[in-house]
Amino acid sequence: MGWQPGQGDDAGAASGADRDPRLAGFAKGGEWDASQPSAALAAVLEAASGAEWRCPGATRDEMLGMLRRAQALESWAAAVKLGVLRSLIRDDDQPPPGGGYHGDLPEGWSKSLTHEVALALAMPAVSADKLMWAAWDLQARLSGTGRLLASGTLTYAKAKAVYEAFLLLSNDNAARAEAMILPELPGKTFGQVKRLAEQAAITVDPDAATLRRQDAERSKARIEMSREDSGAVALSGRDLPTDQALTAHAQVCARAQQYKDAGVFPGDTGMDQFRAAAYLDILNGKSAEARIAAGQLVTVTGEPGAAYPAEANSGNENLDDGEPGGETDDGRPGDGSPSSPRSPGGDPGQDLPPRLVDLVLPLATLLGLAERPGESHGLGPLDPGLCRELAIAAIGSPWTRLCVTVTDAEGIAIGHGCAKPPRNTKTPTPGQTKQSASPGMALPAQVNLTITAARLAELSRAGPPGPDAPRPPWSLTRGYDPGPPGGFGSWTLTLPDGRRFTVALEQMPTFACDHRHESRAYQPNDRLRHLVQVRDYACTFPTCNRHAKDSDFEHAVPYDQGGRTCACNAGARSRACHQVKQTKGWKVTQPRPGWHQWQTPSGRSYVQAPKRYLS
Repeated sequence: MGWQPGQGDDAGAASGADRDPRLAGFAKGGEWDASQPSAALAAVLEAASGAEWRCPGATRDEMLGMLRRAQALESWAAAVKLGVLRSLIRDDDQPPPGGGYHGDLPEGWSKSLTHEVALALAMPAVSADKLMWAAWDLQARLSGTGRLLASGTLTYAKAKAVYEAFLLLSNDNAARAEAMILPELPGKTFGQVKRLAEQAAITVDPDAATLRRQDAERSKARIEMSREDSGAVALSGRDLPTDQALTAHAQVCARAQQYKDAGVFPGDTGMDQFRAAAYLDILNGKSAEARIAAGQLVTVTGEPGAAYPAEANSGNENLDDGEPGGETDDGRPGDGSPSSPRSPGGDPGQDLPPRLVDLVLPLATLLGLAERPGESHGLGPLDPGLCRELAIAAIGSPWTRLCVTVTDAEGIAIGHGCAKPPRNTKTPTPGQTKQSASPGMALPAQVNLTITAARLAELSRAGPPGPDAPRPPWSLTRGYDPGPPGGFGSWTLTLPDGRRFTVALEQMPTFACDHRHESRAYQPNDRLRHLVQVRDYACTFPTCNRHAKDSDFEHAVPYDQGGRTCACNAGARSRACHQVKQTKGWKVTQPRPGWHQWQTPSGRSYVQAPKRYLS
């Protein structure tokens, strides 16, 4: 005879003295098992499940029924959220020009509303727009909702991101990593949670992260070709060595820039299409001259002609900052304008600026003092071993720029200096010596070397190594020049190939501002722009992650209203966020130079603090 409800191991549990009589309603066919989700169902489920949802006295069948109803309540809560979004759309009542209504819903809404929803829900504006379209479609055409965790503080996707990041950690290390990031999680986007979790995982067990990456590069590196939904083809490399992949990407971007600068292709061709053509041309051995002479790009049909126009919203946000399942924002590594004089490699005689790869590398890791993870805006957290490999590849490029950022105990930038050859010397730039990496491995990069003020003080007290002491691959030693007033002195940065650079560390305008680099004009000088980009690192709209170097230098108090062109009145804003800030009802202030307070049209306030670096 088969198992029956009320028999076997569950029988004793079901007859417990503390059993709630409402549990029977969750059995198959019971009163609550088939009920529609509602507040009443939630109240019964909470009461019947008992303290800590331990379900005292419940049978397995009843617990499965409760599980199903709990999942239904998740869907119901998401439906409530989407319904409120529809109400906001109606309240906004701003269909686009030429648009109309579908029933009582406008077929569109303002960017201002999108950004306000993004702040309210702690997600990127692109993701908020997609969520709002999901809410719109739910009434007009579709049925489907997302799920939330019981507290509503984090989405399931965010909680899952933390789980996956800690999957390979031991129990003790997972507990340590969770404790590190737990206070930071509320209000963060999916991408921010994912990066925090990955950084914490690397911090508590850097060896595991390094081994996982190296194993993938050895055993999983591959080229994949697949059919796109459009009928076109995708060709991609997966699990590639990071330094080589970044170098290859830089060369693709340099070739694409050459195509754009040639001015012979259709005016509506975007950088995505130029990069796609450059990628295929390099693989197929087709020269840039031949492509430019033809004056045509190949479309997805394989016929010469105009490429697809660039998307209107392309590049407003950053990769991996949206929820999974199609809500990833644009802004891939390689978008934006180049920032150095010419390209490493490519066609003979090519003289084009490469896209500098963004690298943030802790000096303690390079100096052998600690195993701290780094990061790249396009790649996310970097394990210590990869930090050292990328540093060597970067100094192999003649276009690499080196900076040093001093941070406080919280990781906030409080000092900064750019590496320069000593005066009256002919020290070559990175990559221009025989000891540097080979040209094929040169990685043009903007390398920000971070170090805490406390560790910098330790190095200052230690002084330079003795003449007989072994010289580490990298070194940072205090110089005799006191450096800029109020700063951290002048230092000598020595690279593994023996080249030396002087770094004068001045005070970063973060907690206070002495207006040292203020410009009387609307546009900032190069130094002011650079310091603001380092301090902010990304767009200062709380849920936007567009890189600062690809964002506008924007005045909190407008320049034409008396606002200063100074760090205490400036911040990085993506073009989309800049435009929203200028619309009715929005206001940005800076209570302190590095803190940006956004006030929305509804009166809610959100503060974005400065970048917190891992040093």
